[in-house]
Amino acid sequence: MSDDNIIKFERRKPKQEQRTVGPMQRKALIWIAVIAALVLVWAYYQFIAPPSLP
Repeated sequence: MSDDNIIKFERRKPKQEQRTVGPMQRKALIWIAVIAALVLVWAYYQFIAPPSLP
């Protein structure tokens, strides 16, 4: 028998698009990280660190 007239239904392979981060997004992420680090340092010295001696 010939399989010439049979339609085979197969799932499409998903396209994997490479997501690139633009320069503006990279700068924004860097600034967010710097601000978050400053806030964490401030919170440490404000709430966790032992009080300094007078």
